[in-house]
Amino acid sequence: MFGLLIAIIYLSFISLGLPDSLLGAAWPVMRVELDAPVSYAGIISMLICACTIVSSLLSDRLTKKFGTGLVTAVSVAITAGALICFSLSNAFWMLVVFAVPYGLGAGGVDASLNNYVALHLKSRHMSWLHCMWGVGAAVSPYVMSFALTNGEGWNQGYLIVGIIQICISALLFVSLPIWKKCAKPSVEQCSDSTATMEKLKPLSFKEIVSTRGAVACFICFFCYCALEQTTMLWASSYMVTFNGINAEDAAKFASMFFIGITVGRGINGFLTIKFGDRTLIRVGQFIILIGAVFIIIPSVWALTVIGFILIGLGCAPIYPCIIHMTPQLFGEDKSQALIGVQMASAYLGSCLVPPVYGLIADNLSGYALPYFLLAFLVLMIVMHETVVTKTRRKS
Repeated sequence: MFGLLIAIIYLSFISLGLPDSLLGAAWPVMRVELDAPVSYAGIISMLICACTIVSSLLSDRLTKKFGTGLVTAVSVAITAGALICFSLSNAFWMLVVFAVPYGLGAGGVDASLNNYVALHLKSRHMSWLHCMWGVGAAVSPYVMSFALTNGEGWNQGYLIVGIIQICISALLFVSLPIWKKCAKPSVEQCSDSTATMEKLKPLSFKEIVSTRGAVACFICFFCYCALEQTTMLWASSYMVTFNGINAEDAAKFASMFFIGITVGRGINGFLTIKFGDRTLIRVGQFIILIGAVFIIIPSVWALTVIGFILIGLGCAPIYPCIIHMTPQLFGEDKSQALIGVQMASAYLGSCLVPPVYGLIADNLSGYALPYFLLAFLVLMIVMHETVVTKTRRKS
């Protein structure tokens, strides 16, 4: 029974990744049809991330009250509805409205599932599950490229992904009895049962930020998602502008970033058997550095594509390894609250930073992308090492 639940969780992570890369892949075409400036993609991204922050911060209370299974099922359903509404949109203001449920649904899935996995599964599963996120994030640009290439338009791309999300949501609702069974203390695999964990009193925000090393960890998450989301959103536009690639091919090549993350997390799952989370995070940061250096040379489009692949490979271990360390570093009783704020910090980076780069691209130079990414990489490295130092005595 627990094995079936793991399979459902893997599928849920695919559903989490599906919507994340659609906007970046479609925006070069969407902005023309909607008569919107390049930087307006940052507005949509910011709204989605802002709503994700809200649901992430509420995840501790919601999960303790309703359980991980129900929170996940409802959240995926909300996201599916938002995607269908995106597909019906024909004006920019409509995208602004539907970005609200889009973000609320994503945050509920992310925080609840990540805490459940960190508590009950080994590190390799965390990497492989986030690999499944990469599968979803890598597939959706191909879906969008297929819709654009066949003359169906970006609306059709959103519709296809929305239908897939509806199917996954239906499966999650059907599986709710399995979540309840695996929450019982009698189930061996769930020794630290969800039922027990959910009875704990939610932590206040003051209690969370006063935890030793927590603030540095939150900043680290902010920097990571700032880097990841900026790459995700602007890779296609960067290649169209500076590599002379058409929009359809740029959407395909942009998916290489997600393929890098996906393959990297698949490999990382095996590496966790021999290496610790901290070591793998440091290796990932070094690979991101190499990738950013590659895309500094935009006149050679092949190097740009390789650079985005390397950035994806470098991103692969960072997110899952930090999350998996959370119960160990801060305590299982605090993990849901800490992970909720980690998700909020991560999405705050996703919310605020890509629009800033959009303004830079509009008013200064889009060529600044690799240097922009390097700045956040350096800060992320500093914050990760601070977390390591401050929590060393507890690990």
